[in-house]
Amino acid sequence: MTIAEIHEADAAGETAAIYAELRQELGLPLVNLIWRHFAALPGVLPWAWSTVRPVMRSLEVLQGQDRMGQRLWQLAGDMAPALPTLTADQAAVVDIYNRGNTTNLQLLTALRKAMAGQAAGGGGLLERQSGAPAPLASVPGMPRLDRLEPETSLMVRKLAALHGEEGARAIPSLYRHLALWPDLLPPLHAALSKVSETGLLADGRSVLIDMADATAARLLPALRPPGVFPAEQREATLGALEAFTGRLIADLSVVGLLLRRPTPVRHLR
Repeated sequence: MTIAEIHEADAAGETAAIYAELRQELGLPLVNLIWRHFAALPGVLPWAWSTVRPVMRSLEVLQGQDRMGQRLWQLAGDMAPALPTLTADQAAVVDIYNRGNTTNLQLLTALRKAMAGQAAGGGGLLERQSGAPAPLASVPGMPRLDRLEPETSLMVRKLAALHGEEGARAIPSLYRHLALWPDLLPPLHAALSKVSETGLLADGRSVLIDMADATAARLLPALRPPGVFPAEQREATLGALEAFTGRLIADLSVVGLLLRRPTPVRHLR
């Protein structure tokens, strides 16, 4: 059974307003799965959003995003298995998820630490990016899993299974979105299976989680938890945060960053 979520098309009232703010703050045309899942847990989405919004576009987070890409590409070196070449539309989808995933990994690691009892708030606000983030290209909407052709749905689930039980339960939106191009999924699965078998997926995950932990420690004083968290949702929310920040978002950041790894420039002699 996949995790509960409120799709963007089904959002109303406060949920729709927060979704709009998330899209604006990130400069993205969509809302990532973890936030859609929070919306399905009564009281969690507004609490979580109010807590992390002050640091959403902090320079700490933006610089962390850049460091993640550089460190992951350095780790991959010349040993990364060849990945499929993306079309411009496919690359635009991956760019959207890369921005969302690398941002959320840092923000939600800080949120998880705060919920687990580490001191949060009480410090000054962090310096923020001036102006709005550069908007990324608009892309076709993500198809719903239950409306995919059976073969395409099966391939999406096979890709998700590369990320363990977490992936099987929270089918990554990146793969659901790339299902717009069914022919891409089999070669992507073959390549990512090799990324997993070589240990690059696990090593990259560990590196990015460590980097997010370091950023989160600097974000904690600037968080602004808005009063009491809904106690009846604590277990479910912490479980989701542990699954997403402990594996799923880091894994998908590795996948997306490898897919968008810059091509080395070769100089003629």
